Amino acid sequence: MKIYPHHTNAETAHALIRHIIRLMEEQPDKIFHLAFSGGTTPSLMFDLWANEYRADTAWKRMRIFWVDERCVPADDSDSNYGTMHNLLLSKVPIAEEYIHPICGANDPQAEALRYSNVVRNYVPRSAKGMPAFDMILLGAGDDGHTASIFPGQEYLLSSLLHPYETSFNPYNGQQRVGMTGAALFNAQRLIFFITGKSKQRVIHDIVASGDTCPAAFVAHHARNVELFTDTSACPSE
Repeated sequence: MKIYPHHTNAETAHALIRHIIRLMEEQPDKIFHLAFSGGTTPSLMFDLWANEYRADTAWKRMRIFWVDERCVPADDSDSNYGTMHNLLLSKVPIAEEYIHPICGANDPQAEALRYSNVVRNYVPRSAKGMPAFDMILLGAGDDGHTASIFPGQEYLLSSLLHPYETSFNPYNGQQRVGMTGAALFNAQRLIFFITGKSKQRVIHDIVASGDTCPAAFVAHHARNVELFTDTSACPSE
């Protein structure tokens, strides 16, 4: 695992954007299939990307997917697609046909199956036959959940049948559609973007502990893992 610590949340977001742009520049003829997570942490990154890196990004070579989605309409403030659309996608020259949202307003089970098929149809597959995203951007909750896989739902990490399945937030019962281990562990590159003092325990588990939460398990078992974080999230000695 490669760790990239920065002083502030904003500096971390800037560094991550530049990192993604640089990786794309290194392969100028390649189409990149990227999956993005929701939550509060990437919102700053989306805003910075639209306002400061719009001209530097090869939007025509990006195919946008989502790691997870809350089961709400796209115009709901909880919608991961809605947030990314409002802050970034509506402000940059990327064609609609390159954007593949999870439809949170649909029946969760039906949508998990539909989106699994969308990803199978558009994302190149690995030798194992599963979709292999070029890059997956993950966050983590204070409890160590990631990709809408909460503690107690680790069985989703061992799912080998569908790239996406349903889960639920155990704190409020909200249903979600999220990526399973079948897709997470086939990604070419997996990037965690985790900042803030409340994430110190999660960072500790990812860097120095065992498979104590879903985020730590993914970090320890996926290939080519990178962690972008800030000093407030780094545990004190």
